[in-house]
Amino acid sequence: MTNPDDIQKPGFQLPEQRYFGRRKGKPLTARKQNLMETLLPEIGVPLPAGEDEKLDPFTLFGSEVTDIWFEVGFGKGEHLHWQAAHHPHVGIIGCEPYLNGVAGLLAQIEDEKLANIRIYGDDARHVIWKLPDASVSRFFLLHPDPWPKTRHARRRFVNQMNLDDIARVLKDGAEFRIGTDHPIYREWVNLQMSQRSDFEWLAEGPEDWLNRPDDWPETRYEAKALEGRATYFRFRRLPR
Repeated sequence: MTNPDDIQKPGFQLPEQRYFGRRKGKPLTARKQNLMETLLPEIGVPLPAGEDEKLDPFTLFGSEVTDIWFEVGFGKGEHLHWQAAHHPHVGIIGCEPYLNGVAGLLAQIEDEKLANIRIYGDDARHVIWKLPDASVSRFFLLHPDPWPKTRHARRRFVNQMNLDDIARVLKDGAEFRIGTDHPIYREWVNLQMSQRSDFEWLAEGPEDWLNRPDDWPETRYEAKALEGRATYFRFRRLPR
């Protein structure tokens, strides 16, 4: 807990808000450890050092990439991997602080020789803050930690500050997808997004948010649906 007296000290900065849990699970296999040391540096996302310097996401990929998509917290990478395999013209930046998840996706990338994925193994906001305005065509936030206790609500990724940043980097007409199987997070998303004038909810009836779209692959985590039926939110970035 922050000491109130420390806030008055010169140069004091509040600790960075954290939206994720553990960083590492079981020990990695020899193969995955090797991929972390060899493949990850090749397809990692380098952040510009300058405070005001932006990252041109297209420079991360080859000339064949025509759009940039972004996924926060890709878990074991099943959804990101599927999207990349089915949309080879799209460059997808995936962010995941859980090292075992990163290693799992690296194995899929190597097995299928996917060239249109780039990985940042830490807080997704570090990359979002460096992206230029209107540079992302689709944004995914699938089954984020719901932080269901009231005292942890400030750790939910869907909040007005993060939504401001997401709205900034999305192109006009871009799609923002949020998936959750947790009833508290479902209501939280409704509450937070209802306060936005820069997004519209792409749902005309219950079937639009209760049924998974064909281009929204099911992950193993989603299949469990521990808290009940999943909700599939789709929002469109309105013109500036």
